[in-house]
Amino acid sequence: MTTLVERTTINKVAWRLMPFLFICYFFNVIDRVNVGFAALTMNADLKFTATAFGTGASIFFVSYVLAEVPSNVLMHRFGARIWIARIMITWGILSGAQAFVWDEFTFYSVRFALGLAEAGFFPGMIYYLAQWYPAQYRSRTFAQLMAVSPFSSVVGAPVSAWLLGFTAFGFAGWQLMFIIEAVPSVILGVICLIFLTNRPEDAHWLTREEKTWLTQTLKAEEEAKQKVRNFTFWQALLNRKVLMLAVLEFGLVMANWGMSFWLPQIVKGFGGLSNIQVGFISAIPFLGALVGMQLWARSSDRTLERRFHLAFACLVAALGIAAGALIASPVLKIIALSIGIMGFWSALSVFWTVPTAFLGGLAGAGAIALINSLAQFGGIISPWLMGYSKDATGDFTVGLLVIAGFCMVSVILSLFVTNDERDQKAGKLVAVPAGE
Repeated sequence: MTTLVERTTINKVAWRLMPFLFICYFFNVIDRVNVGFAALTMNADLKFTATAFGTGASIFFVSYVLAEVPSNVLMHRFGARIWIARIMITWGILSGAQAFVWDEFTFYSVRFALGLAEAGFFPGMIYYLAQWYPAQYRSRTFAQLMAVSPFSSVVGAPVSAWLLGFTAFGFAGWQLMFIIEAVPSVILGVICLIFLTNRPEDAHWLTREEKTWLTQTLKAEEEAKQKVRNFTFWQALLNRKVLMLAVLEFGLVMANWGMSFWLPQIVKGFGGLSNIQVGFISAIPFLGALVGMQLWARSSDRTLERRFHLAFACLVAALGIAAGALIASPVLKIIALSIGIMGFWSALSVFWTVPTAFLGGLAGAGAIALINSLAQFGGIISPWLMGYSKDATGDFTVGLLVIAGFCMVSVILSLFVTNDERDQKAGKLVAVPAGE
């Protein structure tokens, strides 16, 4: 049963941090996936094949993977306020620079630079929130944060498609879209320097009693982890469980970016649809994901059960995407893909409770970044795979089936790398035993 000080503290933390982080992540996602809508007209203007576009979408993740762990380590050193601001300002500038590419080489170059700039943003926020929320609040908190991604697709898809219809000052619609949607990220980066608080003990907006409760609760959890296994930085990076989690997330990332970058073109392939109609139809699966992941995360937090919540959601993702690959009817295809998208977003809402349950401090910062960076190889492979599938076979069937297969691997791994509720103490998730 929660105490009054616990309720007031968690509410204050939520109202202080979450709305601002929601807005930051909202524009981060828009700036990352709007290239999928730009492709509806940019590819023709620049004479890109599907494979060329898929390669450009993928190359973002090459630099992202290389810079992810160093970025999170630097955030641990300099603090979230400075480092998240740095990320947002540089990614905003480079996202807008996509408007000025003129051939494949410049497209690849800007995408590579964008990956370097953005590396560390999402795992940095996961690590940051783990410094503010006790374990029993994390699944719902992570789900609320990650809900911004499908929400941004619900809102951003029709807006991005709408902007494609404009021309001004000699710019095509896709160029205006890149520029307009990049400006808020730069502004938010500057605000971040003023608004964010690095640690609970620095929170002037909490009372002394609230600070004491929060810092002592988080300290007790950290000490409990260390009693089971006090990881050094390198031990955490080389831990078998950490590497298995990276492979598990790899399957979910394959699904995420395969859908995010290519769903507009899958929908466009239904025939007879305007860009605006494509935008609205592409938003439907993410609307379902937005609702489903919240309900699933709350169920996981309420029962403090992770293993089967994660495995079942991965299974739904695999089956939905596989069905979407094989079904010809446009209506049934979008329904199947909607189920698949709901599945992998629900899985992601539970996934991040697992590494944050047994990793903290510098080791946690590095390991969380390593899990995410290795998983982002899925972002390198799946956009290219989908483009190659389209050029080689004329449709996306092979690409979607491969993605579904990797989601099935995630199902299997979910059963081995998550802690059962019987391994928890006093409602708090505990660390994995030494040697795992």
